[in-house]
Amino acid sequence: MTEIPEFTCDAYDVAVIGAGHAGCEAALAAARLGCETICFTVSTDTIAMMPCNPNIGGTSKGHLVREVDALGGEMGRNIDRSFIQSKMLNGSKGPAVHSLRAQADKQRYTNSMRHIMENTTHLTMKQAEVSELCYETGSDGVKKVTGVKTVSGAFYPAKAVILASGVYLNARCIFGEVSTYTGPNGTPRATHLTDSLIAAGLEMYRFKTGTPARIDKRSIDFSVMEEQYGDEKIVPFSFTNKREDIEREQVPCYLTYTNEETHKIIRANLDRSPLFSGAIEGTGPRYCPSIEDKVVKFPDKDRHQIFLEPEGEYTNEIYLSGMSSSLPEEVQIAMYRSVRGLENAKIVRNAYAIEYDCINATQLYPTLECRKIRGFFSAGQSNGSSGYEEAAAQGIIAGINAARAVQGKEGIVIDRSQGYIGVLIDDLVTKETHEPYRMMTSRAEYRLLLRQDNADLRLTEIGHEVGLISEERYEKFLAKKEAIEAELKRLSEVTLGASAIVCETLKNLGTAEIHTATSLLELLRRPELSYESIAVLDPGRKTLPEDVIEQVVINIRYEGYIERQKQQVEHFKKLENRRIPEDFDYDAVPSLRIEARQKLKQFRPVSLGQASRISGVSPADISVLLVMLQRTLRRDHED
Repeated sequence: MTEIPEFTCDAYDVAVIGAGHAGCEAALAAARLGCETICFTVSTDTIAMMPCNPNIGGTSKGHLVREVDALGGEMGRNIDRSFIQSKMLNGSKGPAVHSLRAQADKQRYTNSMRHIMENTTHLTMKQAEVSELCYETGSDGVKKVTGVKTVSGAFYPAKAVILASGVYLNARCIFGEVSTYTGPNGTPRATHLTDSLIAAGLEMYRFKTGTPARIDKRSIDFSVMEEQYGDEKIVPFSFTNKREDIEREQVPCYLTYTNEETHKIIRANLDRSPLFSGAIEGTGPRYCPSIEDKVVKFPDKDRHQIFLEPEGEYTNEIYLSGMSSSLPEEVQIAMYRSVRGLENAKIVRNAYAIEYDCINATQLYPTLECRKIRGFFSAGQSNGSSGYEEAAAQGIIAGINAARAVQGKEGIVIDRSQGYIGVLIDDLVTKETHEPYRMMTSRAEYRLLLRQDNADLRLTEIGHEVGLISEERYEKFLAKKEAIEAELKRLSEVTLGASAIVCETLKNLGTAEIHTATSLLELLRRPELSYESIAVLDPGRKTLPEDVIEQVVINIRYEGYIERQKQQVEHFKKLENRRIPEDFDYDAVPSLRIEARQKLKQFRPVSLGQASRISGVSPADISVLLVMLQRTLRRDHED
């Protein structure tokens, strides 16, 4: 074999490996912060590609998208430009679990993001497969990134490198007895980089995910299915958009169900499913199972929901959400055609499972920088997470911190009390994840504070301090914040006497009369009253934007719960702010249990808070550690 000669190309501040949802946010963040950035992709046609579901957002994932937007990221703006249906999930429940979800026109989403990427100052796109992570080892034994090499032999010097390889590392697509060595949708895979990462001392995992078939719309009988419409009142993902900015005609989705015949076909062919035959080596996601998994794990269920989602206005391809599979093609045909409305279904793309390499994310700091290699960051599915939204959330943090590392600044960390992004990253780097990680509202301890509606109030200050939020946007944010505070104060100060007119009005509004002077704020605590309905009792009010009113009402209605969570956060912050020196000697803490000592030495937590979340470290261990840290601090002061 002829050896490929090496040669040096232009130098960059930041090199990003991959242009999926993590790579796009990482590259845009670094470039927008003034770093000369190059973003590598195996194909420029796959920039921000949506190889699986055709939607952005959903339960808890909608929170992540709005947080990315609040920090100055692009995903929220891009889905606002390219959605074909929008719906607020869990609308009948409390605001903590409200989650925005939008169906995307896949091609429009990709094209729109590609346009942004290719026209961003300081950002260069490059179609090439990165084959090697380059670094040098200092006299202190610490590795430091120097750049990357591609399969062509080109060396690109870089001060920081971000791995955002998605599902492309040694990818293998499988259905039935068919195994193809490609990335998703038949795209090229990356076959060299895993070996380079292992050689650098990184531990790798092998994970698996899957996707359902795409069906030709013309072969579907939608008349026997339930139509699923979007919301009349569209809520934008991006805080920079108003509802009127993104109004458009929406495309319906449809709902149907599997049946006993479907399940019978699946059971009869389980021995041919790579999932059960042993042909698939990677670990799959627990919370997004294939239809084979559902039938096996829930034998008492006689049907499962199947949502038919258009892939875009440009195509007849329909995505069968809830019916991913890796069964053989002929079994897929029989299985899908057993479903009501799909009796004549024609498959455009077969369902398949995909295996890929990813790193053990516990090798990262909360900044997403690698502990073993300075200047090397990782984000997205290469960290063992699943989903476009989880990827984007990690991408923007990795991009910000890579840029700050290059600029000699300290990295930022969003903690668990500040955002779902903080929960996501903390879980990945602190807890051993042996399956693709999916964000869920139940993972967030302070979810009443971490609502999607207040993501800007929580994170825009940080985005502005970092440099991703413009002065114009920041001024609008401050005006909104001031308007909320002013209206809360005004409502608390405007009081109504128990006059006959007031009592009669309250009675007509379906609520109890008052017997003493009562503020408008107190009245708004009543669930039967709304901000709009009490307008008849509040003639002096000014017209306020909907998002301001929303925050005012939530703060009034949930004040007691919010205050309670704020107190919990105060306790959390005390542990989180108690830093642990990186070279702390756990062997010198005599009362630590053996398991705790082993885990603490392995994970090297940056704070007492992070230490408390490591599996195998008990509250008693934390108490012992706290005492030792206080002694060490006193001793240092005395010295």
